Amino acid sequence: MLDWAPVVIGLILFVLMSPGVLFQMPGNTRPVEFGSFTTNGKSVIIHTLLFFGVFTILIMAVRLRIYTG
Repeated sequence: MLDWAPVVIGLILFVLMSPGVLFQMPGNTRPVEFGSFTTNGKSVIIHTLLFFGVFTILIMAVRLRIYTG
């Protein structure tokens, strides 16, 4: 059986946590901006760390699994 959880969770988090799509932290003019569709270097680093943290918690700690077959 194949475990599809890392692929599906990674794809969903990547789309939702891309800087500027839903929110951007830190923003260009404010600490948090919503729906700005812009980005900067600091927000890329922050969103990368957030992605890694949430992904690790969901896959390793919660042991979220999606099996096929």
